[in-house]
Amino acid sequence: MELDPLLLSRLQFAFVVSFHAIFPVFTIGLASYIAVLEGLAYKTENPIWTRLSSFWTRVFAVVFGMGVVSGIVMAFQFGTNWSNFSYISANFLGPILSYEVVTAFFLEAAFLGVLLFGRGKVPPGIFLLSAILVAVGTFISSFWILSANSWMHTPAGFEFRGELIYVTSWLEAIFNPSLPYRFAHMGLASFLTGGFVVAGVSAWYLIRKREVEANRKALSMTLWLLLILTPLQTWVGDLHGLNTLEHQPVKVAAMEGNWETQSNVPLLLFALPDQENQTNRFEIGIPNLASIILKHSADGVVPGLNEVAPEEQPPVAWVFWSFRVMVGIGLLMIAVAVTGLVLRLKGTLWSSQWYWRVLQVMSITPFIAVIAGWFTTEIGRAPWLIYGVMTFEQGLTPSLQGWMALVTLIGYIVVYALVFTGGLYYLMRILRDGLEYQAHEPDDEPSHRAKRPLSAVDVPLEEGA
Repeated sequence: MELDPLLLSRLQFAFVVSFHAIFPVFTIGLASYIAVLEGLAYKTENPIWTRLSSFWTRVFAVVFGMGVVSGIVMAFQFGTNWSNFSYISANFLGPILSYEVVTAFFLEAAFLGVLLFGRGKVPPGIFLLSAILVAVGTFISSFWILSANSWMHTPAGFEFRGELIYVTSWLEAIFNPSLPYRFAHMGLASFLTGGFVVAGVSAWYLIRKREVEANRKALSMTLWLLLILTPLQTWVGDLHGLNTLEHQPVKVAAMEGNWETQSNVPLLLFALPDQENQTNRFEIGIPNLASIILKHSADGVVPGLNEVAPEEQPPVAWVFWSFRVMVGIGLLMIAVAVTGLVLRLKGTLWSSQWYWRVLQVMSITPFIAVIAGWFTTEIGRAPWLIYGVMTFEQGLTPSLQGWMALVTLIGYIVVYALVFTGGLYYLMRILRDGLEYQAHEPDDEPSHRAKRPLSAVDVPLEEGA
């Protein structure tokens, strides 16, 4: 059996990116939450905000480390598996990825050290500034990464000179047509991920009656945030979809399971796409709704997959179902956020343990939605590595053999399993310790350990707080 280096390289990159993506999407939102908590602590001098901030900073530190470890190998794959792509696009992607390191990673790394180890050692205003700059750094980092990725979907501001890509307008290339929508969509996804995780963890502590006042505050403010952002994400997602329809109509056709260019297209709730026969089986849909959503008219003509040859179509079933998983989870998030508002207005939010348990389950769903959305976007681009410019096959390393890609794929799976297991272990320890955590150091008596507040990743607890 001959191993296909193209398929294995795509699987390898998909695995690495999918594993890595769940970490930054969480830390981006969590960093902003920590900055808000530090701002509240600075303004009110209420120790509750300090305890919450220190707890979530410990979580942030572990997840940030996992994100760095899991993400750094992606750059290596550009050379090992996709050298043709790296060579041809280097005049754009090289500077963009360098800008991410220079403007964001250094900023995050420097001020994360202050955030982790500077409490009580630097003035409160400087400590607050460090929290803000870490949050800003996460957004700068995501901007450059999304700019590079969006350019691969909607390439602009370049020309070919020989076989190489040269940038003719950095503004057009960086701020390519899909970047604003994708950046807004991912930014909101990060806030939603952080929000649902904080809500789920706070609910978990409330069920166990641990640090009730602090976790009530955390849950209350998070539910207000989710109530605003869940419908806002739906609106931004719709704008993103319309932008995709303009620039990548085949991807939208795959998302909708629409094979023929036609009007009065139904919104399919369920179908089994049959790509071999270019049709769907067992369709269940709402008449005209896809045309209304995409064209704002029941008579709107929606492009079909038949606009391109079968070999230029993405794997339709993957795109179709991953899109529905993402949208379904988004609608569920709205329902949960609205339910929280209803319980709050009824005065039963703090007695509805069933709702707290729902929030615990919901803390996992944003990660599933992010991966499903990533599948929709990236698989929907196939067979193009740079949309309309370079296929996956053209970007592959010419000398790469199937066994090489297989060995490295297995290696990544093993290493990432160890990273995830170790990270999860330390996260569970942090959750077990909770907001009540205090570091210990030995005193003069070997049989005793004296408690002391940490000024690093832990929180100073005032007496009676």
